[in-house]
Amino acid sequence: MESEMLQSPLLGLGEEDESDLTDWNLPLAFMKKRHCEKIEGSKSLAQSWRMKDRMKTVSVALVLCLNVGVDPPDVVKTTPCARLECWIDPLSMGPQKALETIGANLQKQYENWQPRARYKQSLDPTVDEVKKLCTSLRRNAKEERVLFHYNGHGVPRPTVNGEIWVFNKNYTQYIPLSIYDLQTWMGSPSIFVYDCSNAGLIVKSFKQFALQREQELEVAAINPNHPLAQMPLPPSMKNCIQLAACEANELLPMIPDLPADLFTSCLTTPIKIALRWFCMQKSVRLVPGVTLDLIEKIPGRLNDRRTPLGELNWIFTAITDTIAWNVLPRDLFQKLFRQDLLVASLFRNFLLAERIMRSYNCTPVSSPRLPPTYMHAMWQAWDLAVDICLSQLPTIIEEGTAFRHSPFFAEQLTAFQVWLTMGVENRNPPEQLPIVLQVLLSQVHRLRALDLLGRFLDLGPWAVSLALSVGIFPYVLKLLQSSARELRPLLVFIWAKILAVDSELVVALSHLVVQYESNFCTVALQFMEEEKNYPLPSPAATEGGSLTPVRDGPCTPRLRSVSSYGNIRAVTTARNLNKSLQNLSLNEESGSSVAFSPGNLSTSSSASSTLGSPENEEYILSFETIDKMRRVSSYSSLNSLIGVSFNSVYTQIWRVLLHLAADPYPDVSDLAMKVLNSIAYKATVNARPQRILDTSSLTQSAPASPTNKGMHIHQVGGSPPTTSTSSSSLTNDVTKQPVSRDIASVRPGNVSNMGVQYTPHSHQFPRTRKMFDKGPEQTADDADDTVGHKSFISATVQTGFCDWSAKYFAQPVMKIPEEHDLESQIRKEREWRFLRNARVRKQAQKIIQKGISRLDDQIFLNRNPGVPSVVKFHPFTPCIAVADKDSICFWDWEKGEKLDYFHNGNPRYTRITAMEYLNGQDCSLLLTATDDGAIRVWKNFADLEKNPEMVTAWQGLSDMLPTTRGAGMVVDWEQETGLLMTSGDVRIIRIWDTDREMKVQDIPTGADSCVTSLSCDSHRSLIVAGLGDGSIRVFDRRMALSECRVMTYREHTAWVVKAYLQKHPEGNIMSVSVNGDVRFFDPRMPESMKVLQIVKGLTALDIHPQANLFACGSMNQFTAIYNGNGELINNIKYYDGFMGQRVGAISCLAFHPHWPHLAVGSNDYYISVYSVEKRIR
Repeated sequence: MESEMLQSPLLGLGEEDESDLTDWNLPLAFMKKRHCEKIEGSKSLAQSWRMKDRMKTVSVALVLCLNVGVDPPDVVKTTPCARLECWIDPLSMGPQKALETIGANLQKQYENWQPRARYKQSLDPTVDEVKKLCTSLRRNAKEERVLFHYNGHGVPRPTVNGEIWVFNKNYTQYIPLSIYDLQTWMGSPSIFVYDCSNAGLIVKSFKQFALQREQELEVAAINPNHPLAQMPLPPSMKNCIQLAACEANELLPMIPDLPADLFTSCLTTPIKIALRWFCMQKSVRLVPGVTLDLIEKIPGRLNDRRTPLGELNWIFTAITDTIAWNVLPRDLFQKLFRQDLLVASLFRNFLLAERIMRSYNCTPVSSPRLPPTYMHAMWQAWDLAVDICLSQLPTIIEEGTAFRHSPFFAEQLTAFQVWLTMGVENRNPPEQLPIVLQVLLSQVHRLRALDLLGRFLDLGPWAVSLALSVGIFPYVLKLLQSSARELRPLLVFIWAKILAVDSELVVALSHLVVQYESNFCTVALQFMEEEKNYPLPSPAATEGGSLTPVRDGPCTPRLRSVSSYGNIRAVTTARNLNKSLQNLSLNEESGSSVAFSPGNLSTSSSASSTLGSPENEEYILSFETIDKMRRVSSYSSLNSLIGVSFNSVYTQIWRVLLHLAADPYPDVSDLAMKVLNSIAYKATVNARPQRILDTSSLTQSAPASPTNKGMHIHQVGGSPPTTSTSSSSLTNDVTKQPVSRDIASVRPGNVSNMGVQYTPHSHQFPRTRKMFDKGPEQTADDADDTVGHKSFISATVQTGFCDWSAKYFAQPVMKIPEEHDLESQIRKEREWRFLRNARVRKQAQKIIQKGISRLDDQIFLNRNPGVPSVVKFHPFTPCIAVADKDSICFWDWEKGEKLDYFHNGNPRYTRITAMEYLNGQDCSLLLTATDDGAIRVWKNFADLEKNPEMVTAWQGLSDMLPTTRGAGMVVDWEQETGLLMTSGDVRIIRIWDTDREMKVQDIPTGADSCVTSLSCDSHRSLIVAGLGDGSIRVFDRRMALSECRVMTYREHTAWVVKAYLQKHPEGNIMSVSVNGDVRFFDPRMPESMKVLQIVKGLTALDIHPQANLFACGSMNQFTAIYNGNGELINNIKYYDGFMGQRVGAISCLAFHPHWPHLAVGSNDYYISVYSVEKRIR
């Protein structure tokens, strides 16, 4: 059993008896999260990780202005000077060939990052060539991104007026190209890369021109005569991205060992330039034998992670991603590093460019601007990885030794694990999270990475959101295709966490409702047909002796019956049955229904006698209808259904819905009623007369039957009044009566909704009319009718259960539960309650050990709002529950105050016959049982701050018919096992497991009379039942059903009032009948051990579980208390303080489980509590 047990504490209870520690080990019933929490999902977090405007760079313009061999006039180069362009020395070959080779190399370098893009080179171009290139690429790219790469090493620097330089056709002049024009040609979205000195000027000019465009558009929007007002709106430049090699006042570095296009090299060949730059640092002296020529020989490919070069590229990607995620704002990170693959690669490499070029007093610029990243601590991890790789390089190349993989990823996983285990909840996110995702690509570390990732996601929705923002989704999505079995449990956990937080990822399953709908309509009509001939059992008589009908004789409307049908055997499939129903020719008749042969559709005039007016806002099926249809749900005539067999899935589901509609839990019955009413509405609408527009003959119709609708019963009869117009009359949250006033006379009322006159449109026609007469004009009422029926058109039922279940995965499940935390508030409250319990047991035991000579000191007396029928002491608090017919009142017997009074929710023709406290030692719940077999469990009773709330309810016993004479429902509760024994006006004893919330056993009583009393002993697995025929039957629930009745005693000759099994290994059975004969049985012996005779005419009896006492109440207006030897201790015939007023006929009584207190309820509405003499207490 999955119990809610807690281990006994070693502290806090040392001063009490060890036996009191058993409170810690008792299971708790109905205290799981689904019982204590509101069934609703968690508030969803705003998810910014999913890119709604995902883009792709589809075209690339490579504009190279090199003019090989001719230096620009405004740049003075050093000697020696950086010469390499795209890793090619332009002076090593002819100028034109060098230009073409450099262009081709640059294209290859870009293709490594985006091989599918469309590349166009423009080498030493003119203004017209640039314009033609840009407009062509924009036209082909449409709404996608275009990249413009500009190398201006052979032309003058950009101007402050926002111009860059190109050439004339003869290469005799430098021609300025306005950035404003470039913006116009390139459009948006675009990305610009500027590799030239003073490149920051271009970025500034670009922003100024973009702002100028925005202002011009604003003016054009106001002035219709503006030239731009007639032109299509140009795209906004806000989505354009710029990468510039240096600030506006900086020159490019000219270090001879570095390429001239250092910025381009960093963006397109990051590993190569990073290794070269690393070798130029002083720290490389620690790695002897590594030269610039040697790093050109590093084996492997960039896209092969098993090789040295590929592993370095993998580490570089992880580190730059990590730096960006930790430094950039989340929205900017998403835009630059997750929206476009090429843009993400360029910006990762841009971080390297910033690090390298800043070391030469050159600051790359970007728009949008990034925070400085060149000093981030993760660069040290990169230097270490490069150092480890280069240290192996001489031996790998010269001696051919095997490459040892870097420990980088294993170390980063360890750092992530340290963060998980050693950190606190309120802290910064782990900086290694992007690296963890990269590790998922490696089979070596994948299992460990998934485990750590799952532990991170378990921290809560915020952790899931972080993981999604860093890009977890495509990784775990691809891993679903993995065949490795060891990954599946981890992937299931991770996906549960993700789906619980981001429900949009759940793919909605399409339910094929339409093709099944007509079959349900057929079943609904057939059930309503059969309901007509089934008499509803008479309910219990009221106090005045008259019957209380479920519905007060409404005028039942009649549905038009089928008088012309034709043979529809061939059209009984699910797909066309609905159409057949619509095409039937119908007549309105006021007489009885027309009989049909099996195999043809049968609807009768009584089919709608179960229906109220569809004008009703929520329900058209009454509670009486549901109950009657539920009772005929197994009627054999259902075999005549058309196309739907008696045992079809539709019939079975309809039966289940009928039972659920009568469920005692309001939410369940409400949902079932909505579905039933939707189907019933569609079934009856399909069976209504249709307008006939395709014949020329005349027809006459009989006058329509009046559709006056009488009173409608609430779904749960006898519910307290509510302000809602809905027919649902009970919610889980019951409003309290004010306890500060005298409300003894206030009773929960019964309210019935008055129906509204409803006349179908077809009834508005005259008796004689032409076929093509359109009839009376449709009024606004028809529109209102359509609106009013919207709730019936769709039977979609939604609950919060799935969202609530998903919320479990959204919360941490690996941390210690709060109730197990020794310092938590919940734990301390439990300790206090158990200390209180121990104190009550100890003090009560002291009083009992002194001996009880009298039990007539009246310590409480008050008038109950209703006639008490069941009374129950709380085992540890001074609270007593008093049930009348349909309500429960709580009293503080120490202070004499009323604590609470609320309606139980049972229908008005039923009554409460039993109550039990569940979890009395801890968080108490109250279980009530009514004579219709329903069980309800309540919490927050007798609580001044909260309203009573129904925890759960279910039909404990079925086929119990309310009768004027009967035991109703009797129960016995085992806290140790969580088992609930139920019986009563049935022929079985049903055992429920409250932990699993299911029926575990039905034990036949083997008698024709009702069970009047139940008592069980969990240690011996015995159940003792007292019956209405006077027999006492003992059952061993461990044995087979045919053998479990181990003993039957037939010594009583009348109704057994009480049968009690003592709760210890040698405990005997004590039973009392209405004739006053008290008998003691040893379960091992076939006859009674002892017989006592007390007063006759008993109405109630109880036995104290601790003291050797039993008390009985008589219809002769007195209570008698006896000891175990049958000796009368005292009688109670008069109330104290009422001038000797005589007590009424005793209706119920009960002993306190520990204190020597006796509660007595009588027919004069009074409830009193008696105890031993005050000097003894």
